[in-house]
Amino acid sequence: MNHLDKLESQSVYILREAYANFKNLAMLWSIGKDSTVLLWLSRKAFFDHVPFPLVHIDTAYKIPEMIDYRDRLALDWNLNMVYGQNKQALADKQTFPDGAIDRIACCKLLKTEALKNTLSGAWPRYRLDHKLKKYVLDENKEPYTGVIVGVRADEEGSRSKERYFSPRDKRSDWNIGDQPPELWNQFKTDFAPGTHIRVHPLLDWTELDIWEYIEREKIPVVPLYFDQGKGQRYRSLGCYPCTFPVESTAKNIQEIVAELKTGKFANVAERSGRAQDKEDGGGLETLRKEGYM
Repeated sequence: MNHLDKLESQSVYILREAYANFKNLAMLWSIGKDSTVLLWLSRKAFFDHVPFPLVHIDTAYKIPEMIDYRDRLALDWNLNMVYGQNKQALADKQTFPDGAIDRIACCKLLKTEALKNTLSGAWPRYRLDHKLKKYVLDENKEPYTGVIVGVRADEEGSRSKERYFSPRDKRSDWNIGDQPPELWNQFKTDFAPGTHIRVHPLLDWTELDIWEYIEREKIPVVPLYFDQGKGQRYRSLGCYPCTFPVESTAKNIQEIVAELKTGKFANVAERSGRAQDKEDGGGLETLRKEGYM
């Protein structure tokens, strides 16, 4: 069993443990490479069936290619696709692109608050109708009491403080000092009633691991990750007003793997193109304590 096989096996184990121990789970799908690998692993873990709804928080500012990719893959793979949105903030133009608030406040409204209220069922959710091939109001308002997320410890500082099974309070707030130990593959899954659980099956994967796995498994990804002839590509994907490409001529998965192996980005944060990280002191800890992904 090689390195990627071991990572895959561990992630599949975590996914199956989550499914066996927690009810009303959902899986966040940001449409990026990590959560798409997580989606692929879920299909492997459950024999081409994903037993969780896929939840996307739509800020209305995602790069259009991302939304096209989401809906195409959801139809092709017969996914139970759901999205939530802070429609009030958008209607009131309380966003950074509208000049009303800064980037961090915008993230709190369009991502954190939208995520919390989508998971709880307090705000409307929209489900992809595969027959109509469009989104309709989801009649199911039952809260998702746990969520599976594709975060990696090496991606950003606050994420290195996570556990595979990480408890939150009822409002999804995160107490970093109250994380259970996870030693020798022993995981705590018996949390107090009312605890919201975040599950992180990709915690020990690296950026290079992700791309090598995508290459090996031939997983389809958004073309934004590749240089389209301008000498630039996206290394991390988000909202277009706050996400910027890096200098790179990698035009396919093989070239990205080769580029990463050269160490070109060894001292450059993977999320260096995400402007909101810089406004939060170079990290996401403030946002993540309040429920951000």
